[in-house]
Amino acid sequence: MDKINETDNNPVNNAIIISEIQLLLAEKRTSLATLRTGIAIFVLPLTVVSFLIATSQYYKIVNVLHLFLPLMLACFLLAVFGGYLVIRALRKIRRFEDTIEKLKARHSKLSEIIY
Repeated sequence: MDKINETDNNPVNNAIIISEIQLLLAEKRTSLATLRTGIAIFVLPLTVVSFLIATSQYYKIVNVLHLFLPLMLACFLLAVFGGYLVIRALRKIRRFEDTIEKLKARHSKLSEIIY
């Protein structure tokens, strides 16, 4: 019997592998929550700018420039931060998926459980 089949039949090793997969899936779930938060933060400035455009007939930009510039800076910073969160979460999710695929390739029992 080769080494892969020997480890597949060991209940202690199977429990460790299952625990490792559960940990990876929990981390993936956390990254998905970060992704959701990043998208919300990224979209918030778009909403603010859309509101300003919709109400622009009630003011002249020159008269409210002292309010407009800090608001645009804050919107820019929020968009950058949201983009950072989205990119970071996507990279982590990809890494977790790759790790799970490697574990599935090494342990045939996992291929039966996880699709």
